[in-house]
Amino acid sequence: MYFKRKAYNKLLEWKKTYSDRYAVLLEGARRVGKSTIAEEFARHEYKSYILIDFAKASAEIMDCFNDISDINLFFLRLQAITRITLFKGESVIIFDEVQLFPKARQAIKYLVKDGRYHYIETGSLISIKKNVKDILIPSEEMKIKVFPMDYEEFCWAAGQDHSVLEQIYHLGKSMGDSVNRKLMRDFRLYMAVGGMPQAVEAYISGNSFTMIDHIKREIIELYEDDFKKIDLSGKISAMYHSIPAQLSKDTRRYRITSATRKRRSLKDEERIYDLIESGTVLPCYNSTDPRVSFSLTKDLDSYKLYISDTGLFVTLMFIDRPYAENELYVKLLSDKMPANLGYLYENVVAQMIASSGSELYYHTWEKKGSTHYYEVDFLLPKGEKVSAVEVKSSGTGKHESLSEFRKAYSRHICDCILISQKDVNEADGIRYVPVYMTPFLLQTSGPADAAVMLFP
Repeated sequence: MYFKRKAYNKLLEWKKTYSDRYAVLLEGARRVGKSTIAEEFARHEYKSYILIDFAKASAEIMDCFNDISDINLFFLRLQAITRITLFKGESVIIFDEVQLFPKARQAIKYLVKDGRYHYIETGSLISIKKNVKDILIPSEEMKIKVFPMDYEEFCWAAGQDHSVLEQIYHLGKSMGDSVNRKLMRDFRLYMAVGGMPQAVEAYISGNSFTMIDHIKREIIELYEDDFKKIDLSGKISAMYHSIPAQLSKDTRRYRITSATRKRRSLKDEERIYDLIESGTVLPCYNSTDPRVSFSLTKDLDSYKLYISDTGLFVTLMFIDRPYAENELYVKLLSDKMPANLGYLYENVVAQMIASSGSELYYHTWEKKGSTHYYEVDFLLPKGEKVSAVEVKSSGTGKHESLSEFRKAYSRHICDCILISQKDVNEADGIRYVPVYMTPFLLQTSGPADAAVMLFP
């Protein structure tokens, strides 16, 4: 089953504007839909295409890359083996899972220069970074980041009209409790299922939440297998699994020692870097001075980690259960979970910000005369100013940090926003926005598309 994805439009932009000078690399975590997007694009936008999946390519195919000095011979061999005819300017060659065969990625330089055909690569982030030490990275390569399906893509898949939400947002008025409750129920469904295409397909096909949870557990196991390939100690897996628990404790930063139960080491720092590079988690860095560019005030030693997909986050919350029962999901959908799930809402907001193309930042500062501290969950750039964002799962009465931030940085603030399940409102300089409207807050703070294009 193919779902409409925003990365498709980025590929259209690449084909129209850059394909004569660059190959394009779809990069992202495992199972986010990179291969499916690439082949669907090739099928609809080209006269013919050759798909080379390096996870199962024949020795005959691999041998073609051993010598590309005679590029005419290379293309003739490729067509003979695949029995697919290539047409100049009208065909594309897909290198699927290119990280498994770096020699093919290195060949991109010469293939692009030849100019006859176009090239799409797909690769999983953690392996892409690790498998390049012996090759020359082609400068003739641009990148498109692919994330799990965002809420709009989920709505497209489910046959829901997401554009109504944008109209409601721009209206800027309360819709009433009954409408807001309905829209929140719809959004909580996305929070539970998530944006991994396999899980979404299971939901669309009418499978039970137990089956959907089973699929998500298989994806998590796949990630764990990948982690073990680069770290036999199992510590990267432990770091990954500790994220929901650490967020639930509302600590100022991610603590490696909480995951490893051992003293922090340089090797653990490397493991964290590998975990972040895998695309399975989203780093959110503490900006020490929000009056200045966030990237210039990024504290590399003070950060939080979020799970890249809200559905996987939910499964990790219940990972101690053999399979999360339908009952747990029903309680989540009806907002009747016994615990405060503010950290779940915080994670999904982080995911929505990241998929828009924006980096994640937060800000903490000391509370005078107290061992406690103030914290703004997220900072969003708005031109030369900043939007301060606090996330709550339910009540909106207490927002001390947001109020204090407003006082401390009044000259630099565009607005202060409290995201929760509550309806649209505004009072005392605070904008109250329901969580399903988060994407529209980002429209002027960075790229609005969930596929981010990066130039070499």
